[in-house]
Amino acid sequence: MTVANGRGFLSIPGPTNIPDAVLAAMHRPAIDIYSGDMLGVTRTLLEDLPKIFRTSGRAYIYAANGHGGWEAALSNVLSRGETVLVLESGLFALGWGEMGRIMGVKIDVLKGDSRRAVDPAAVAQRLAADTTHEIKAILVVQIDTASSVVNDIAAIRRAIDSVKHPALLMVDCVASLGCMPFEMDAWGVDVAMAGSQKGLMTPPGLAFVAANARARAAHQKADLRTRYWDWTFRDGEAHYQKYGGTPPEHLLFGLRKALDILMEEGLEHAARRHALLAEATRRAVARWAEAGALAFNIIRPEERANSVTNVLTPDRNPQPLLDYLRHKCGVVLGLGIGDLTGRAFRIAHMGHINAPMMFGTLGAIEMGLVALDIPHGAGGVQAAVEYLGREVH
Repeated sequence: MTVANGRGFLSIPGPTNIPDAVLAAMHRPAIDIYSGDMLGVTRTLLEDLPKIFRTSGRAYIYAANGHGGWEAALSNVLSRGETVLVLESGLFALGWGEMGRIMGVKIDVLKGDSRRAVDPAAVAQRLAADTTHEIKAILVVQIDTASSVVNDIAAIRRAIDSVKHPALLMVDCVASLGCMPFEMDAWGVDVAMAGSQKGLMTPPGLAFVAANARARAAHQKADLRTRYWDWTFRDGEAHYQKYGGTPPEHLLFGLRKALDILMEEGLEHAARRHALLAEATRRAVARWAEAGALAFNIIRPEERANSVTNVLTPDRNPQPLLDYLRHKCGVVLGLGIGDLTGRAFRIAHMGHINAPMMFGTLGAIEMGLVALDIPHGAGGVQAAVEYLGREVH
């Protein structure tokens, strides 16, 4: 027997649910790429993306996923043989660093714990030891979706400044942009990159890089530049240069609508919505974890991300639960990845998401725990309902 018929619930940390209005905006014929509406869409997107990053710098749009955004960021500010410091807090900063290694830069990893955020004091200590300033850039993620940790970017910048180190601060905010505050200029971030498929509620296929004046100065002497990613080429007058060729029209139509939705809600309100739904999820998980079969991956509550929650299943493979939810309930959760493969599942609460959607996902999980006789504390969904009932007026 299944109760899965109906609209499926996608609760993975990207791609996320796409608003119907975004899908509708994409459902249109192709248009001329050299004039008219296409020029207007490009102009408004390049005006509005810096507002989302909260920067007075420039933003660039690439037909790529987040990994393409990584390469665009690295290639525009670095040269072969230069050293980059990677701040480990999960899987993705390490992946960004590995891309740099393949491209020809030296990688130095500040070891971290996949259950903890980056320690700013350790960053300061490592940079203080770099007296010759060999480290040219620092790579960190704001939210790592593999671990579900959130890093304090402002504190990391303060640590860098405390030892007067000149390295560029480069931040992956793929899983945070549009979900929680990101203050590129206020926090002293030099390069930031993101993708379309998470908090920005657009199908996968677009990557964004924002750069401030320091990054653009480094760009002038970077020798990893290639024509497709190159900011100088994309700053050219011809419209096709903004995309390194033919623009990904329909993704851009969708992005335009998604940014309209996000800006109408307001970045502060979107961040508050995500914080509320994340805490409701955590209240449910905390209740379930009372029986000992489930646990939060991130140890400290203040280091838990507002876009995804990683739940450990220490004594069992979570696959039967994931299969039950998919086939019996129509709910798809995220797998544990990296070191947590076969040891965890992930509940996404990012992007186009509201309270009923979260209650549906949490209710299905609790149903699965009951059906599969997985030990858990009772009343997880009720804890989520009670929390939001108190907080939302």
